[in-house]
This record gives sequence, structure tokens and C-alpha cells, in this order.
Amino acid sequence: MNTVRLTTSQALVRFLAHQYSERDGQEQRLIPGVWGIFGHGNVAGVGQALLQAATTGEADLPYYLARNEQGMVHASVAYAKMRDRLATFACTASTGPGSTNMITGAALATTNRLPVLLLPSDMFATRAADPVLQQLEDTRGGDVTVNDAFRAVSKYFDRISRPEQLIPAALAAMRVLTDPVETGAVTLALPQDVQAEAYDWPLEFFRRRVWHVGRPVPEPAAIERAARLLRNAKKPLIVAGGGAVYSGAETALRAFAEATGIPVADTHAGKGAVPWDHPCAVGGIGSTGSYAANELAREADVVLGVGTRYSDFTTASHTVFADPDVTFVNLNVARLDAVKHSAEPLVADARLGIEALAGALTDWEVPAEYRALTRRLIARTREIEEDCFHVGHGPLPAQTEILGALNDVLDDRAAVINAAGSMPGDLQQLWRARDPKAYHVEYAYSCMGYEVAAGVGVKMADPSREVVVLVGDGSYLMMAQEIVTMISEGLKVIVVLVQNHGFASIGALSESLGSQRFGTKYRYRDGGSGLLDGEVLPVDLAANASSLGADVLHATSVDEFRSAMEKAKAATRTTVVHVETDLYGPNPPGHGWWDVPVSEVAALDTTRSAYATYAAHKQTQRHYL
Repeated sequence: MNTVRLTTSQALVRFLAHQYSERDGQEQRLIPGVWGIFGHGNVAGVGQALLQAATTGEADLPYYLARNEQGMVHASVAYAKMRDRLATFACTASTGPGSTNMITGAALATTNRLPVLLLPSDMFATRAADPVLQQLEDTRGGDVTVNDAFRAVSKYFDRISRPEQLIPAALAAMRVLTDPVETGAVTLALPQDVQAEAYDWPLEFFRRRVWHVGRPVPEPAAIERAARLLRNAKKPLIVAGGGAVYSGAETALRAFAEATGIPVADTHAGKGAVPWDHPCAVGGIGSTGSYAANELAREADVVLGVGTRYSDFTTASHTVFADPDVTFVNLNVARLDAVKHSAEPLVADARLGIEALAGALTDWEVPAEYRALTRRLIARTREIEEDCFHVGHGPLPAQTEILGALNDVLDDRAAVINAAGSMPGDLQQLWRARDPKAYHVEYAYSCMGYEVAAGVGVKMADPSREVVVLVGDGSYLMMAQEIVTMISEGLKVIVVLVQNHGFASIGALSESLGSQRFGTKYRYRDGGSGLLDGEVLPVDLAANASSLGADVLHATSVDEFRSAMEKAKAATRTTVVHVETDLYGPNPPGHGWWDVPVSEVAALDTTRSAYATYAAHKQTQRHYL
């Protein structure tokens, strides 16, 4: 057997450089590069290997410097989302806090079912110098390290305690990364001494490998059962989730909706699979869903879920599907999701499943009066949207007005990124997506701080698109430092920084739950009450963005915002458009409910009143059995 002597890190770098994914005959690099921040745990291991690869040309695996370890995971996940889970990055971090900083990113990746390869540095496998700097000493066992915290949020975890263990572990890692059912965060913990240890590696380990991402074919009997349920439906509804986008089922889904007349609602991950102005598109569904989608959901007798995991926001905490006899047909590549809500499962690739259903329903469509009802509900929804876009609020504009202006000034391919705060709810109702890659809202984990870092990954995944990061001041303060990465990598991204001096979403939720917006505003502590209810803090986030290297434009009105956006679009480098909005809204009208428990006993009248409302909503909640 021919071998080559390399360190574990050098072998890993060479291995990753030769991994490819393939679907439908299209091949691409599975791991096109490595994000990292170096410290004493990885600088002499993975760091040396990446330097050697770059200077000798022995492996093509570029290195990218991040400014925060969580941020580099977010960038990698955003890249994977844009590439339909067929490519992602590896992330290397130093021992201790550098590595544990990636745990939130790992949770986000696994919750969203998006691939990312994490390479946290670990303590000495030999334990020659225990306890070393940043080592957790656990009295329960000597083999426990902080990296064990990755186990709960990873789809695959392994600790490489000997160089030769890398061979089966690396192959297993690639298997999980390219499995649409099992994918998520994959973690290979690398003790710092093992990273630098040499071994005679079989050359075959470094051959070019192509990981084929298949399309599971639907079972004919399952198609027959699903088609029978749909044929008997009078008011069916489709819920399009992320699986519809990742499988490339958009064209098939539109054609199916047109032929059958079944209206299509969408989740955050599925928005754009059917364009917003398609006659069957009824918008977002659930807790922050549109008027049309939720009205149809309440009367739907059969719900066809396409690639959705049915989060509580999608089901409005099990209240939006209100027909007592509602039946679900779930088309999903993962059986976990296909059987939810006692559904008729259709375990298959979304595109192939829709095509098969279309073939089984060639002579069937919804009643004409149901098509007419859908049209009427869409028309009313458009009126609601226009009211939100042109509310004429003052003296500060409403956030909905800013979104309306943004809808107008961006083209159909511009990728809009968001994750947390009040904007995801506003966007689900109001954003008019015609391209599934133009709507990039991370809402499985709804992680504050995702947005700016994700802008890096989205732009790298598709440089041809205008990339617009929508971020509130709360999320910006969590993690804005990857603006520096945008500058250093020469990426042109527009960051729309919406400042309202508080947490608008949680503030409104707090108020609705009787907690009086407690602790949700950026204020001085009031000397009299002792609460954070004093004057507004003198925070200048625009100056902060400028200090990080971005060009900054200011807007104080909707018209000024439109003008600033046109300048930002014409710019050639990262530009931040700073606009202040009213913390208190107004927001779009609510058409759904979200289950957030209220204190059952309280001394506050506001809390007691909120509990009465909560108890009434709970009466409408149900299991779908």
C-alpha cells in the first residue's frame, strides 16, 4: 500500500480538498474552503496545514479569517442554504472558548438542517500536561472536555484521539453532510497534540470522492393513497417548506398548483417557491401568517405539506388548521416530518413527489368556487399589505413602511437576509418574493446575530446577486463584526440597520402577555423607579459601522431611505443604510396565535388580563390525531 507521511491536520486538509457533491449530474466542491480564527489549540496544527497547502499547492483549500467563531459558522450555514445544502465550509477554532463559541452556530445549523463541518480544537489526547490552559477539569471523568457540549447540537460527533481515527471519522462526516435527511452540524473534535502528530496515510484516502445526493423516489402505493385523499378534498391547501426549495421543486410545484387550483401557503424557508404574485400564492402561514393563508388554513380539509417540518409558527401552535376532520399528507424526504400530525406519509424527494402527484391527479381540480374564494382572499391580503406599506406614520416611520420601500427598490434576485426580532413576522406577511433564493430568513433557530455574518456567506455563494442584510439594533449589537470580513474580502453587501432603541418584537410580546415591555428598551436606569425606563441611551450604531470600515448613509424618512438605497445599490463596497423607526410600530395585523405561557397567578392586573386571553386561546389548541 502506497502511503504518505503527514500530520493529522495536513491529512485532513488534503482530504477535504478532494470532496465533491453531485446531484442531477452537477458536481461542485463540497468543502470549498475553511473559516477560522487561530489560537494556541489550532495555530500549529490546522493553521500550519492550511499555510502549507497554500504555499506548496499540495491542496486547494483556501482559508478565510472571521472575526467571531459563531459568525463564521453562520456564514458557512448561509452559504450552504444558498447552495441547496450541496456545499458548505469547514470551521476551525482554538481550544476552549474559541471552540465553544461555535456551539450556537452548530445548534442553528442542525435545527435548520443545514450542513456545516466544525473542527473545534480539544485538549491533549496524551494528557501530558494536564490541566492545560482553558481545560475544564471534570470530576466525573478525565475524558470529558468542553467540546462534549457539541454532542447535543451535532448530527455527527467524533473526537480524533489517534491520527488513524481520522479515516473512518472523516468519511462518516462527509456521509452526514451530504445526507438530506441527517444533515446538520458535523463536529470532529481535534486534540491539539493529535493535530500535529504524524502518520503514514494511505494515498487512496486522498482520492477524488464524489458524494452523490440522490432523489428518493415515491412509493407508488403512497402516491395512490395521497392522491385519493386529495381527490376527495373540497378545500385543500399546500404548505411549502424549505424542502421544496432545496430539492428544486419550484417549477413542478407551480405547475401542480396551476393545474389543480390548490392554493399554496409558505413557511419562511419555503417563501418564493411559488412567486408572490402567482394566482395560487396566498403567502406565509401560521402565527405571523397572511390573512389569505390563515383563512384558508382554518377551513382546509386536506393539507399537503411539501418539505415542511411544521414548526409551531407554521401551525400557529396547533390552532390554525381548525377543521375538526382535517387530514394531512406530508411529502418529505425525512420520515420524521412525513408522519407528523398523523399524516399520510409520502417519503420522497419533493420534486419527484410533486411530479408523481401531478400525474395521479391529471383529471382533477378544486371546485370553481374554491378558486374564487382564493382570489377574494388574496385581494383582501393585498389591501392589507398596501395599508402597511403606506401607513403614513410619524414622526418616525413604521418598520412596515421601510419594508414597503425596500420591496420597491430591489429587483427580484436581490437576496434579503434576516433572522430575529420583529422583522421576520413583518417579512412573512409583507415580503414579495419571486425567487426562492431572494428570501433568506433563518427562523428555525431565529438567532440574533445571524444576519451580518450570513451576508458574508450569501454573497460568497452567489456574487451575482445584490445581498441586503436587514438587521435591527438588537441583533446588530449581538454580532456586527463580520462587517470587517466583508471589507477584508472585498464583498459588496448592503446592510440596512433599523434602529428603534429596543427590542420591538419582544417588547410587543411582553406587552401582550401583561409584562409591560419590562427590560426591552435601551434606556438609562430611572433613579426613581429603578427600572430601565429613563432617557434613550446615546448609542450611535452608524458610527460603529463606519469604524468597522463600511460606508454609511443616513435616512430619517421613507423618501430618504429610498434615496439612500439607490446610492447603496450603485456603490461598489459594503454600505450601511441607517434608519430609525418607531419602537411601538404599528406592525401588520395579526391573523394567528403563538403559544407563550402567561403566569397563571399574578399581582399585576395586566398579567391577570393577559392570562384570561391566553386561556381562551388554549381552548382552540389541539393535537392532530
